[in-house]
Amino acid sequence: MKIGIVGNYGNDNQGDESILEGIITQLENSLPIERKDILVFSNNLEQTRQRYGTDAAPLFIERKTDPMKFFATIFHHRKIVRSLDLLIIGGGGILMDLYKSNPFVFGIYGLLVRMTRVPAAIFGPGVGPIETFIGKKFIKMIANSAQVITVRDQQSKQMLQDIGVKKSIHVIMDPAFYLPFNEEQKKNEKPLKIGVTAITYFHGSYWPTHDEKKYNAYIEGMAKNLDQIMDKEPDAKIQFFATKHPYDTNTTKDIRELKEHKDRTIVCDRMLTHREIIELISRQDIVIGTRLHSLILSIVAKTPIIAVGYHDKVMDVMKAAQCEDNTLTIKQVSEDPKCILPIFEQMAHNWENTLMKFNKLGDQITQESPNGMDLIKTIKSK
Repeated sequence: MKIGIVGNYGNDNQGDESILEGIITQLENSLPIERKDILVFSNNLEQTRQRYGTDAAPLFIERKTDPMKFFATIFHHRKIVRSLDLLIIGGGGILMDLYKSNPFVFGIYGLLVRMTRVPAAIFGPGVGPIETFIGKKFIKMIANSAQVITVRDQQSKQMLQDIGVKKSIHVIMDPAFYLPFNEEQKKNEKPLKIGVTAITYFHGSYWPTHDEKKYNAYIEGMAKNLDQIMDKEPDAKIQFFATKHPYDTNTTKDIRELKEHKDRTIVCDRMLTHREIIELISRQDIVIGTRLHSLILSIVAKTPIIAVGYHDKVMDVMKAAQCEDNTLTIKQVSEDPKCILPIFEQMAHNWENTLMKFNKLGDQITQESPNGMDLIKTIKSK
């Protein structure tokens, strides 16, 4: 049996890398397959091969223009996809048109599935935003090319239905929740080691549109909220880290420059693998995260979280993970310099109960929630 996996892999986004390992782990645990029989379509072939022990092929064939790239990839990859028994289009924020290339890149694989008649499954991605005519057409085509469709939250399901997908759509937990990790660290008697991630929100270096006013309000709000916590806890220290380096790392530096307590704040100024990130998280007492997968990896590492949602997907996944009481919007943080502190204080006041909850939470999610592999098993090979 040979299975291909398509997603935003080999692109130095460690959230997506944790999704990939979660999918591979589930495949190994559920099907008679070895890693050498898994082919990952990646932007960094050698990195993917070395990191996961799988085979790898380029996500797309480079050409001067997007149309040339589109047709060259279809021509080149037709033989590769035809050799597969199953293609998984899986994980992360891939079914959206916020970044205009997404519908075209993953639309290639919807067309390849139709051309080769290879069975396909959409496995646990987030969906949206979908705002353009082309985005709606291509994403609908990708979904209708699959025998099985699973998404990671109810809003993603609704969005596919809204653009006209008539097939059954199942909601599963994000594949990164199934990342194996058994090296939890003992926490302090109160939350003194605070890990923080900060997405590059509305900054032109990363975000599709630049809005200086929104960006400045956000980093100022984060700095003030973190200072409030450090005023209350004189022994607390903050460790900034990033799942998307260098963009988020630069944002954390901007936040640090606005803080009063710089001397108790450290910025990790290098790219970490998703494995290094989860190990770093396990050494924290609590994580205040904007990046969705910094929060998911914290749950895997049994580290309590406070979520700052920059997108509805964060709110939806946190609700599914029973963490909605620990979740704020990025708008709240931008406008209210004291909104994180009450949640932090409540968690700290009931610290023993907080630790007990998060010690069990990751296991509960993976044991009680559908993981989609039972649906994968129902797919008939070509």
